[in-house]
Amino acid sequence: MTTLEVALPLVAIAQKTRSCASKLAILSTAAKNQAIDAIAQALESAKDEILQANVADCEAATASGIPQPLYKRLQLDEHKLRDAIAGVRDVGKLADPVGKVQIHRELDTGLILKRITSSLGVLGIIFEARPEAAIQIVSLAIKSGNGVILKGGKEAVRSCEAIVKAIKQGLSQTAVNPDAVQLLTTREETLELLKLDKYVDLIIPRGSNSFVRFVQENTRIPVLGHADGICHLYIDKDADIAKAVTITVDAKAQYPAVCNAIETLLVHQSIATEFLPKAAQALAERHVELRGDERTLAILPDINKATATDWETEYSDYILSIKIVDSIEDAIAHINEYGSRHTDAIITEDSAASETFFGLVNSANIFHNCSTRFADGFRYGFGAEVGISTQQMPPRGPVGLEGLVTYKYQMTGDGQIVATYTGANAKPFTHKDLV
Repeated sequence: MTTLEVALPLVAIAQKTRSCASKLAILSTAAKNQAIDAIAQALESAKDEILQANVADCEAATASGIPQPLYKRLQLDEHKLRDAIAGVRDVGKLADPVGKVQIHRELDTGLILKRITSSLGVLGIIFEARPEAAIQIVSLAIKSGNGVILKGGKEAVRSCEAIVKAIKQGLSQTAVNPDAVQLLTTREETLELLKLDKYVDLIIPRGSNSFVRFVQENTRIPVLGHADGICHLYIDKDADIAKAVTITVDAKAQYPAVCNAIETLLVHQSIATEFLPKAAQALAERHVELRGDERTLAILPDINKATATDWETEYSDYILSIKIVDSIEDAIAHINEYGSRHTDAIITEDSAASETFFGLVNSANIFHNCSTRFADGFRYGFGAEVGISTQQMPPRGPVGLEGLVTYKYQMTGDGQIVATYTGANAKPFTHKDLV
């Protein structure tokens, strides 16, 4: 953020962003793709500056006693940055979501209705740690024709400033006004941002349960996001043991600090004696602490006892709770009771069991014989994601470009009036869909 922008009241910044967004919304696909490529190049050029800023953030966070899961999210190494930049370029390759004709219908001769996708306007993104989220979000915002106001966590302020500085430098050479992207840095600005329903069209919070709840309860702006990431892996009676062990380790230990890592392992009672010792050994090699119910303790007596609180806890750490169930129905009931509708998976060689799981588990992402860690916009081929939504209404799951557009109804006539189509001699509509 420039010195001038710091001096401006937040409402003025929001007005400026909205003005830039209105121009961005009608830019050609080529112009937006050029801007996205310029962002990628600018980030590559500023790589050293960004990584140095992140080191400073990490050092300050360590000194302040940051929790380990949050520290993991904060860290931005060369590989993470490289992948984030690759995601930017992938967004540039995606089809433009704006200007798509969803309905083209003749209501009557010469009276034509269209429903056409359009940009939302201004996005307000509030996120904790994970500075690379700023890179993903901006690329998606530009491609979908939206302005964006970013508010990163205080622990990532240096990293976010370096990233946004590079992005603005890249945009300065394109048709996209750099002021379409803004960065806020203080908690007070977060509270003010939530009040700007006149200028901000959608808030997307990314952070802890309490943080997301706070946002939802303190704004009149529509909110898209998820409050918890309590994900489950169910090992069915017909699971392939070797496959199940490998997937369990990946789903828990590959990167436990993220919201698509599993927190609870459910195991069918008929396979528990064979599966659990092998899984426990593999998880121990990755330093995962296990907590089990009474039936699990009978098989793994050296682990800790799980309490009722464990079933509703997002650890975001090397901790996994385990429960033995009598049937797939019991597993599904547990998931629907304690899960957060984020991502849940079944391991089984029985296709009927997997279909039952798919049909009855009410989550945004439901997997069969693969790790929950695949629940990610980049891995889904979205290029990137602005967040994951667990709400019942769409968009659900990883939200990419399609979740950042709305639509408008456009009608063209030639003097028609409603009176013609009402009353005793009402003319009928043709309602004919056109190619």
